[in-house]
Amino acid sequence: MKIICVGRNYANHIEELQNERPSEPVVFMKPDSAVLLKQHPFVIPEFSEDVHHEVEIIVKINKVGKYIEPKFAHKYYDEISVGIDFTARDLQSKLKEKGLPWEKAKAFDGSAVIGDFLPKTDFVSMENLNFELKSNSETVQKGNSSMMLWKIDELIAYVSQFFTLKIGDIIFTGTPAGVAAVKPNDVLEGFLEDKKLFRIQVK
Repeated sequence: MKIICVGRNYANHIEELQNERPSEPVVFMKPDSAVLLKQHPFVIPEFSEDVHHEVEIIVKINKVGKYIEPKFAHKYYDEISVGIDFTARDLQSKLKEKGLPWEKAKAFDGSAVIGDFLPKTDFVSMENLNFELKSNSETVQKGNSSMMLWKIDELIAYVSQFFTLKIGDIIFTGTPAGVAAVKPNDVLEGFLEDKKLFRIQVK
């Protein structure tokens, strides 16, 4: 099982971090050890003093695919959820300044929160999904899949050019604006439409 993540897929998030708008999806990976185990808290790693939450819609691949055409991409997943791509922003900034890979800032243990999955048939359209992150009961990030620069099916088709997608693989589809540092004792809750799909505590 691999975790494929997409960066810079919402214009308002690109602007808040003052990044350049990409001409094609920005893709990076997390190992399976990045998955935060169920019922476990997220522990801020000792190598960072500025870990940010990034809430995202995620999809779970349900069959093997390579060079998938966009018009067939919808057949490669039947469950969706929300998750968090935790990012050590201070470390990422240092790595970016030196032109180095981001993995240490993005792929560390526990950096991927995966919520409970729901059938996509529960929703009217994959291109009009509301999702949000609450921190201590206050909404801190809010987005809609219609705001994606590249929609879910486009992302599946794109990444399948480079990586064979296998059953159980997870795709993180990008985060909207509102990323911010987490603090010990924060309680983070992720929602897809009105359904709460994860709740974690920060330590």
